[in-house]
Amino acid sequence: MRRLLWLGIGLAVGALVVRAVTKKAQAFTPQGLAASARDSAAGIAAGVRNFVDDVRGGMAEREAEIQAAFADHLTLDEDLYPEGRQHG
Repeated sequence: MRRLLWLGIGLAVGALVVRAVTKKAQAFTPQGLAASARDSAAGIAAGVRNFVDDVRGGMAEREAEIQAAFADHLTLDEDLYPEGRQHG
Protein backbone atom coordinates (compact mmCIF):
# COMPACT_ATOMS: atom_id res chain seq x y z
CA MET A 1 0.00 0.00 0.00
CA ARG A 2 2.83 2.35 0.86
CA ARG A 3 4.54 1.70 -2.46
CA LEU A 4 1.31 2.49 -4.30
CA LEU A 5 1.10 5.83 -2.47
CA TRP A 6 4.66 6.75 -3.44
CA LEU A 7 4.03 5.60 -6.99
CA GLY A 8 0.99 7.91 -7.19
CA ILE A 9 2.95 10.83 -5.75
CA GLY A 10 5.79 10.19 -8.19
CA LEU A 11 3.41 10.06 -11.15
CA ALA A 12 1.73 13.31 -10.10
CA VAL A 13 5.04 15.13 -9.63
CA GLY A 14 6.34 13.72 -12.90
CA ALA A 15 3.24 14.88 -14.76
CA LEU A 16 3.60 18.39 -13.29
CA VAL A 17 7.27 18.54 -14.26
CA VAL A 18 6.58 17.34 -17.80
CA ARG A 19 3.80 19.91 -18.14
CA ALA A 20 6.04 22.75 -16.90
CA VAL A 21 8.94 21.73 -19.16
CA THR A 22 6.59 21.49 -22.15
CA LYS A 23 5.29 25.01 -21.47
CA LYS A 24 8.84 26.38 -21.26
CA ALA A 25 9.90 24.52 -24.41
CA GLN A 26 6.84 25.92 -26.25
CA ALA A 27 8.11 29.44 -25.55
CA PHE A 28 11.26 28.69 -27.59
CA THR A 29 9.51 27.30 -30.67
CA PRO A 30 9.03 29.60 -33.68
CA GLN A 31 5.35 30.01 -32.81
CA GLY A 32 6.17 30.79 -29.18
CA LEU A 33 8.82 33.33 -30.17
CA ALA A 34 6.42 34.94 -32.65
CA ALA A 35 3.73 35.20 -29.98
CA SER A 36 6.20 36.73 -27.56
CA ALA A 37 7.34 39.26 -30.16
CA ARG A 38 3.74 40.08 -31.02
CA ASP A 39 2.90 40.66 -27.36
CA SER A 40 6.00 42.83 -26.92
CA ALA A 41 5.18 44.88 -30.01
CA ALA A 42 1.61 45.37 -28.81
CA GLY A 43 2.90 46.55 -25.43
CA ILE A 44 5.33 48.97 -27.06
CA ALA A 45 2.63 50.30 -29.38
CA ALA A 46 0.30 50.88 -26.42
CA GLY A 47 3.08 52.69 -24.55
CA VAL A 48 3.80 54.94 -27.54
CA ARG A 49 0.07 55.65 -27.94
CA ASN A 50 -0.18 56.63 -24.26
CA PHE A 51 2.89 58.86 -24.59
CA VAL A 52 1.48 60.60 -27.66
CA ASP A 53 -1.84 61.14 -25.89
CA ASP A 54 -0.04 62.66 -22.90
CA VAL A 55 1.99 64.96 -25.15
CA ARG A 56 -1.15 66.08 -27.00
CA GLY A 57 -2.87 66.78 -23.70
CA GLY A 58 0.11 68.83 -22.52
CA MET A 59 0.21 70.72 -25.81
CA ALA A 60 -3.49 71.57 -25.59
CA GLU A 61 -3.05 72.74 -21.99
CA ARG A 62 -0.06 74.91 -22.88
CA GLU A 63 -1.88 76.33 -25.92
CA ALA A 64 -4.79 77.33 -23.68
CA GLU A 65 -2.32 79.04 -21.29
CA ILE A 66 -0.70 80.92 -24.17
CA GLN A 67 -4.05 82.04 -25.57
CA ALA A 68 -5.18 83.22 -22.14
CA ALA A 69 -1.91 85.14 -21.65
CA PHE A 70 -2.23 86.83 -25.05
CA ALA A 71 -5.86 87.71 -24.35
CA ASP A 72 -4.86 89.34 -21.03
CA HIS A 73 -1.68 90.91 -22.50
CA LEU A 74 0.48 89.06 -19.94
CA THR A 75 3.92 87.49 -20.16
CA LEU A 76 4.06 83.80 -20.91
CA ASP A 77 6.83 82.76 -18.52
CA GLU A 78 7.37 84.27 -15.11
CA ASP A 79 10.91 82.85 -15.17
CA LEU A 80 11.81 85.15 -18.08
CA TYR A 81 10.28 88.22 -16.42
CA PRO A 82 10.48 87.71 -12.64
CA GLU A 83 9.61 91.36 -11.93
CA GLY A 84 6.22 90.78 -13.55
CA ARG A 85 6.44 93.42 -16.27
CA GLN A 86 3.90 93.02 -19.02
CA HIS A 87 4.64 92.91 -22.70
CA GLY A 88 1.94 93.64 -25.18
